[in-house]
Amino acid sequence: MAGEQKGKAKAEQAKGKAKEMVGRAVGNERLTAEGRAEQSKGDARQAKEKTKDVFKH
Repeated sequence: MAGEQKGKAKAEQAKGKAKEMVGRAVGNERLTAEGRAEQSKGDARQAKEKTKDVFKH
């Protein structure tokens, strides 16, 4: 399950980065903000999984 969550985190980060870049390219502030939010969500999920790994060992 941890691997699945790590994969989701990476996917969210990539999706957020893409949204942010597209938003900037077309000048859409809402899309840019959504992209940043998704990246943050992915970062938080990744940090949670790393913390779980530390306590697992």
